[in-house]
Amino acid sequence: MFQATLKSNGDQPIVFLKGRIDSSNASQAEQQIRDLIPEDARALALDAGELAYISSAGLRVVLRLKKMIPDTRIVNVNSDVYEIFDMTGFTEMMDIVKAYRQLSVEGCEVIGEGANGKVYRIDGDTIVKVYKNRDALEEIHNERELARKAFVMGIPTAIPYDVVQVGDLYGSVFELLDAKSFAKLIAAAPEKTADYARQSAEILKTIHQTMLEPGELPDKKQEALVWANFCVEHLPQDVGAKLVELVRAIPDTRNMLHGDFHVKNIMQQNGENLLIDMDTLSMGHPVFEFAAIYAAYIGFSCVDRLNVTKFLGLTPEQAALFWETTLDAYFDGDSAKIAQVKRAAPVICYARLLRRTMRRHNADDPHYGDMIEFCKQYLIDEVPKIDTLSF
Repeated sequence: MFQATLKSNGDQPIVFLKGRIDSSNASQAEQQIRDLIPEDARALALDAGELAYISSAGLRVVLRLKKMIPDTRIVNVNSDVYEIFDMTGFTEMMDIVKAYRQLSVEGCEVIGEGANGKVYRIDGDTIVKVYKNRDALEEIHNERELARKAFVMGIPTAIPYDVVQVGDLYGSVFELLDAKSFAKLIAAAPEKTADYARQSAEILKTIHQTMLEPGELPDKKQEALVWANFCVEHLPQDVGAKLVELVRAIPDTRNMLHGDFHVKNIMQQNGENLLIDMDTLSMGHPVFEFAAIYAAYIGFSCVDRLNVTKFLGLTPEQAALFWETTLDAYFDGDSAKIAQVKRAAPVICYARLLRRTMRRHNADDPHYGDMIEFCKQYLIDEVPKIDTLSF
């Protein structure tokens, strides 16, 4: 038995398919579907959430519908039916989206949160990163490919193995057996803060020693130029112009960058350290990475010192120690390079933070107003003193 029902979605109707389409009912099923499609429809979605089976006769129905409306896609396809589409090559001919299993995070521990999503521990074996954007499927698949790319290149990476629905959001599932973030490990053993910082520096070296082909990942310098050019309108003319010049002069290197490297994105599992949150992977000079690290441990707390505690679970003192120790371990105690990074990273950090705060928050809010003024004043004071942002 087969049944089709229509749900209007502007100029893209969604037809819900229920039951089976085989040689015994293919012509009737096709006529049912055609009768439901508005004459002015420019696109068509077939929801196969309740489609139990489709035969070769049913596949021919799909082909004729696609010929009638070229922008036809099939969504919410269960595993058995998806396998039929896949084996017959339909997944290469048209957009066919597999159904995702539902997962609840109610009562689950939150082990991390960033701009794009929140990470929950589901059980001892698995964690899920739930994306805040309701249309995040493309973003999720992109992050999975980036994680695979990093893994193949020798970066210690946790690779998501499944995509799930969490309410009306989507998430990536990782198998991390009894893994704990560096933030959790430091909370349990604060005396080991410097040791974990040294371990993180070793991972950072591995990432930055990985060289990429031109265009293989997004160019971080181009993103930083957007930050700098935004600041031009909000700084004295000479300061803004010099900031743009300094960013433009940073060498165009092809080092891999993580982009969001901090204690909640480093997990330890059975003594092995693994990275998560790979959607920010990019390429460029390592100074951009250190600017992001500085932002996580120091910069975002420029007005409220306890921001780092709310975000990462570290005290301001632990965060400062982590920053200092990371630099010392990464540069093997080279005081000249460390001093240069300490001058350069905050400038890039506060250029980014100024743009971010002004675009996302109301300047009349005292907290964000103070943050905007801090960033402006820092750049006004420090940019004139700096000759280069590289090392």
